[in-house]
Amino acid sequence: MSTGAEELEKLRGEHKIIDSVLKYRELAKLKSTYVDSLPALADKNGRLHTTFNQTGTATGRLSSQDPNLQNIPARGEFGRKIRSAFVAEPGFALLSADYSQIHLRIIAALAGDKKMIKAFASGLDIHKFTAAEVNNVPMDKVTPEMRFAAKELNFGIIYGMGGRSFAEAARISRDKADKFMAEYLKNFSGVAAYIEKLKTDAKKNGFASTLFGRRRYLPELNSLNPMLRSQAERIAVNMPIQGLEADIMKKAMIEIDRWIKKEDFGKNLKMILQVHDELLFEAKKNLVAEIAPEITKIMESVVKLKVPIAAEAKVGDNWSDMKKIKL
Repeated sequence: MSTGAEELEKLRGEHKIIDSVLKYRELAKLKSTYVDSLPALADKNGRLHTTFNQTGTATGRLSSQDPNLQNIPARGEFGRKIRSAFVAEPGFALLSADYSQIHLRIIAALAGDKKMIKAFASGLDIHKFTAAEVNNVPMDKVTPEMRFAAKELNFGIIYGMGGRSFAEAARISRDKADKFMAEYLKNFSGVAAYIEKLKTDAKKNGFASTLFGRRRYLPELNSLNPMLRSQAERIAVNMPIQGLEADIMKKAMIEIDRWIKKEDFGKNLKMILQVHDELLFEAKKNLVAEIAPEITKIMESVVKLKVPIAAEAKVGDNWSDMKKIKL
């Protein structure tokens, strides 16, 4: 018998205690992981300092430890309260620059999928567009439920999600999930063909690689164990996409660092944190309007793909109350 969060989620609505147990687990985890531990790790000025690992992940992403500042919660009432404890120094603001839907833009570009490329080029809501295509309805007839399912599948495709996992994530029946996936792969045939090519190439070469040639070797692709083999196939699909995202982010960080030094901002602008698709800066308030467009411009131009790369900027006094900047 399991009381793991994943199993309890499946039982929501079956008994009133399930919601209470899930709530308790969430609060207990937030308290032990953040509220109790982070203050003890701050220096005499109340500042936290993490250590970044260059080679800590198989995809090439940076990882953070002691403390891990890449897993500070962003959602939910209590998650936002914890994030609001991260504040800028007096006279400074926190500036966030974030890649918009970069994984989907990468898969559209690498797969050369004409429909997805056109949707991004037109500035459409990609999840709503996907839902319209799969359900064969106009975009203005897409319901929130349709969009939610399309969003889960758009990201699930990257991680090699199967029918059962998709059904659970999208909260729909297995039969409906299988039909949805089949319709998706029929409509976005470029993506479907690309996924199969990634698996075939990885099996033939023994590794998956990014656009820039960084490899991840996958001997499990030839395993007699079907579970190990299917896991390796999922990695073969995911690694070129998530790995390229990591490469793009690292290139952006290098170029932004060069720009900061060239412009001689000194202590007025510091790159302080990298969290997956987001860069966080501490900047003098009177400089934010000047530097935000430059930072997003650099992020958008480090790599040219068939799909435009987009970055958004937000500013705030703390990491929770961030407002979008019109660039």
